[in-house]
Amino acid sequence: MALHNITVIGAGAWGTALANAAARAGRKVTLYARDPRVAETIAATREAPRLAGLRVEPSIAVTADLATSAKTDVVLLATPAQTLRGAAQALAPHLAKDTPVVVCAKGIERGTHRFMTEIVGEVIPNARPAILSGPSFASDVARGLPTAVTLAARDAELATALVHALGSATFRPYHSTDVRGVEIGGAAKNVLAIAAGIVVGKELGASALAALTTRGFAELMRFGLACGARSETIAGLSGLGDLILTCSSTQSRNFSYGLALGRGGRPSREILSEGEFTAPVLVEMAEQKNIDMPVARAVAAVLGGALTVNEAIETLLTRPFKAEG
Repeated sequence: MALHNITVIGAGAWGTALANAAARAGRKVTLYARDPRVAETIAATREAPRLAGLRVEPSIAVTADLATSAKTDVVLLATPAQTLRGAAQALAPHLAKDTPVVVCAKGIERGTHRFMTEIVGEVIPNARPAILSGPSFASDVARGLPTAVTLAARDAELATALVHALGSATFRPYHSTDVRGVEIGGAAKNVLAIAAGIVVGKELGASALAALTTRGFAELMRFGLACGARSETIAGLSGLGDLILTCSSTQSRNFSYGLALGRGGRPSREILSEGEFTAPVLVEMAEQKNIDMPVARAVAAVLGGALTVNEAIETLLTRPFKAEG
């Protein structure tokens, strides 16, 4: 399966980083920016607007022409989760049948409860959906620092071909056919990272952070298994690996969002947190499946104004004692 031409839809931090990674893998890369002014600026300066001080690889073509961008072997859809449907709708008329569309967003759509590859399947029914997720910060990937992620497609041959198309000495995707497991890990960890940020912001200590992360992982595993994910996927890069990363670094927007809440403030609107949108959706889905997710539920209650941070912490600490599991 020859996959030489890669188009990245979305010239934000993550899209730019993935474009750099694909270029380093020796592919012919096009980076699409919806705003023509942004495309012109990146093309002229080779600077990434959302990644200060980092350069866009000189071989990458930058354009605001979606029709031309869609003439490619593979599309990486690197838009925020809540705007992915609109991006897919704009792309659909220009895309050739059976083109792989790799979703690079982590979340669940509000209102519909749709996972990201489900949206692609609905909007671009002739595409071949896949998902890329794992412990990765855009700045690390853009700079070429060693990073490992999971890339899943239901067709094992396609997943393997995509890994070979995007992989390099510093960007190492592992292939999988567990699409739902990879999607769940990326979405749920955003919510749990907000909780971790709250713990650090409240200065509850390293022991509390370790406990929160571990119990959060137990929730992630319960939810994943109930939705048909494989346990090894939830315990792998796109689940546990991403959870560890985002629960321990201010580079994570979700962690930073929780940090601000824990310190008694409201997060700056510049801190865009997918977990803020995903939390109520995740809790609704968990309740429908009768899955116990107290940490996620507490985060959703804080974000929705039903509980203060202190009340949420008290609620978690005063839960009945039970066996670990």
